[in-house]
Amino acid sequence: MSKELEITDLVLGEGKAVVKGALITTHYRGWLEEGTEFDSSLQRGKPFQCVIGTGRVIKGWDQGLMGMRVGGTRRLAVPAHLAYGERQVGALIKPHSNLLFEIELLEVLTRDD
Repeated sequence: MSKELEITDLVLGEGKAVVKGALITTHYRGWLEEGTEFDSSLQRGKPFQCVIGTGRVIKGWDQGLMGMRVGGTRRLAVPAHLAYGERQVGALIKPHSNLLFEIELLEVLTRDD
């Protein structure tokens, strides 16, 4: 994996776009580079909500979801320095891990809503 964030749109959405400070609702799956799934909102049966662009999630999400539109699905290949860096997270995510995500954008809420 390169040192840069890789963004691939699998499905282009036509709804509202992600902007800094928006509350977004997503379904996602996350994998280690070798293919082990470490997390899935689909398995939990509950969408994941977060505020984007303000450091509440990993930098790879903050950067990689900007401009994405509701209804879209995006794959992010997140290098370690834009993920958890030197931190171990849970049992599966070791320090310096590159991570892969597939994210479906369900909703974008901004202050105007």
